[in-house]
Amino acid sequence: MSGSNLSAPDSSAVEAGSPVGLTVHSMPEPALAEALNRRTASGRWKMLLVLLVCAAPVIASYLTYFVIRPVGRTNYSELIEPLRPLPANLPLTDLAGQPVPAETLKGQWLLVVVASGACDAACERLLWVQRQLHETLGREKDRVDKVWLIVDATPPRTQTLQAIGTHATVLRVAPGALAGWLQPARERALEEHIYVVDPLGNWMMRVPPDPDPSRLKRDVEKLLRASAGWDKPGR
Repeated sequence: MSGSNLSAPDSSAVEAGSPVGLTVHSMPEPALAEALNRRTASGRWKMLLVLLVCAAPVIASYLTYFVIRPVGRTNYSELIEPLRPLPANLPLTDLAGQPVPAETLKGQWLLVVVASGACDAACERLLWVQRQLHETLGREKDRVDKVWLIVDATPPRTQTLQAIGTHATVLRVAPGALAGWLQPARERALEEHIYVVDPLGNWMMRVPPDPDPSRLKRDVEKLLRASAGWDKPGR
C-alpha cells in the first residue's frame, strides 16, 4: 500500500530485548561425555545390586552360622574357618578304576568318611553313624549324600558296601591328595573323623572322633535350616 513504510525489524532492536529472538545452543562435548559417564556408572551399580540380591541368601546363611553367634550357642563339631574348597583336580576314581571329576561331588551336602577299603571296626562305626544320621533326617535327607573315600587299593567287602545303603558314593583317592582339602585334628588321623562338606564343595565342619550321633544330627540340622533358602534337594 502507498504510504506504508514496511521493513524488517532492525537486528539491533531484537538483540536489545525483543522476546521473539530464540537461540538454540548445543551441549558442549565435555558435558555430553560427563552425562554418558554418569549413565554408564549408574548401569554398573544397578547390575551390581542385582548380583548382590541374587547372592544374598547364600551370604546371609553363612553370616548367620559363622558370624552371628548368639550367647550360649555351642557347636558339637568343629567349624573350619576359612572354608576349604574342593580341589578341582582331586584325583578320584570309582571302584572300577574309572576317573571321576571332583565337580560331580558338588550340589549336595556331604557326610564324608575316609578309610581303607579293609574298613576296620572304627571305620564301620563311622559308616554306621553316617547312615543312621542320613536316615533320621527325614525329608531333608534328599539334600545330603554319604561319601566314602577309600585311600588304598584294598577292595571293600561286599557286606560293607551293602550296609552303607543307598545314596552313598564310594570313590578311591590317594591319601596325600586329600591334604589340600581335608585334614584331621591335631594328633588325630584322617580316618578318625566325619567331614561335612557344603553343596558348593567347601569343607566346613569336622566331627569329633567317636561321634555322638544325636549331637552331630543337631549340627547338621542347623546347617540345613540355615541353607534352606538357596540349597534344594538333588544335584
